[in-house]
Amino acid sequence: MRKIFHHDSPRARYKCDAAVVWCYDHRFEMALNKLLECLGVVRSDPIRIAGGAKCLASPDYEGDRHFIFEQLRWSMRLHGTDTVLLMLHSDCGAYGGLAAFDHDPHKELEHHKHDLRRAVAALRAAIPELAVKAYFVDFEGVWELDMRHVPASSGPE
Repeated sequence: MRKIFHHDSPRARYKCDAAVVWCYDHRFEMALNKLLECLGVVRSDPIRIAGGAKCLASPDYEGDRHFIFEQLRWSMRLHGTDTVLLMLHSDCGAYGGLAAFDHDPHKELEHHKHDLRRAVAALRAAIPELAVKAYFVDFEGVWELDMRHVPASSGPE
């Protein structure tokens, strides 16, 4: 191996402010960073997977859901994580993009609200000790899911 450059990284373990289950679509990176700043999240454990919270709500493979649960458990053990931010975004390729919703942003939003509720319920059932917040990001802003309409701890629908 050849050293490319020198960098001093902190050696001390850190306490994670929140783990973030999020897609890797770079178009929404600035919105994510602004959200984290607004929430006071300085140290996050990003869990990036196509579709983000879709993997908890409506996974293509059941193993996807278990992968996310295990990543969150690792974050809890290693970094004391007690909060998770579940994220979905507009025009996500894992859902088939906006075209899958007939190019109707309202139809897409309603579907993603339903999936966020399912994702929250699945996470609460699997790891009830985690606090959960859920967000939808579109091309105009970030929207927080009203958690009053999500059961306290039940499995996915």
